[in-house]
Amino acid sequence: MTKIEKNTVARVHYTGTLPDSGEIFDSSVDRDPLTFLVGHGQMIPGFERELMGAEVGDKVEFTLSAEDAYGPHNPDAIQKVPIAMFGGITPEVGMTLMSDLGPFRITEVGAEEATADFNHALAGKSLTFNVEVVEVRPAEENEILHGHAHGPGGVMHDEPAQKQCNDDGCC
Repeated sequence: MTKIEKNTVARVHYTGTLPDSGEIFDSSVDRDPLTFLVGHGQMIPGFERELMGAEVGDKVEFTLSAEDAYGPHNPDAIQKVPIAMFGGITPEVGMTLMSDLGPFRITEVGAEEATADFNHALAGKSLTFNVEVVEVRPAEENEILHGHAHGPGGVMHDEPAQKQCNDDGCC
């Protein structure tokens, strides 16, 4: 039986919770399993590390520190942005918007400025995962070259109308 290791494709069902409150922040329950190419930076580092050696049918529970998940909360990633910079959008606390730097959340709104937090929403938090391994297979050579899994749950190169990967020339 194939074990999860670098250059395998893993499919897992998972539920992620905040250990302090038990609040579910993400889950694949009632969805397709999460599919990823192991060892190619697609997952938060601790997630892959904790699954190394697991096989189909294994159920694993682990808690990751912020450093092994989305990193510490970085105060330098919080910026004051003039309201005029939002164009026709009226910023409201809790909104998530996109910029050239990536997604950000509005955490405060004043008369002249809004506070934009570019930290990941789970930065600075420990995360608990309950994971069930549903499939593990050796990665195909082209998956390793492309840096992502192909097929169900991965990138589907047979459907050119739906671009599903970045602009690295693989699709």
